[in-house]
Amino acid sequence: QVQLVESGGGLVQAGGSLRLSCAASGRTFSSGAMGWFRQAPGKEREFVAAISLGGTKTEYADSVKGRFTISRDNAKRTMYLEMNSLKPEDTAVYYCAVDGPTFRLGVRLLDYKNWGQGTQVTVSS
Repeated sequence: QVQLVESGGGLVQAGGSLRLSCAASGRTFSSGAMGWFRQAPGKEREFVAAISLGGTKTEYADSVKGRFTISRDNAKRTMYLEMNSLKPEDTAVYYCAVDGPTFRLGVRLLDYKNWGQGTQVTVSS
């Protein structure tokens, strides 16, 4: 079983930046694609970004395109989400997910088998 620990969340002003990390331990980093999702108060968890097993393909939600960048360092067994030009509507708990599809990117919650506990991101106006 893989253990995932997110970090890097916090309080930032609109226009600011944060970098989230998702560190894996326990076994192989991920058997497939990896992703970030977020859940705002009173809303359903939604897709943010995904990266392929080899790290060569990425996909983003329209709401974060051009502002967020997903990456992974397999040697460090860590995935990152660089978030720039943050907006108040980006406020949410951010979750990392691993063991997604092997041959495609996953944008659905059901695509992933293992999840982290989440890290809070709050963007003030």
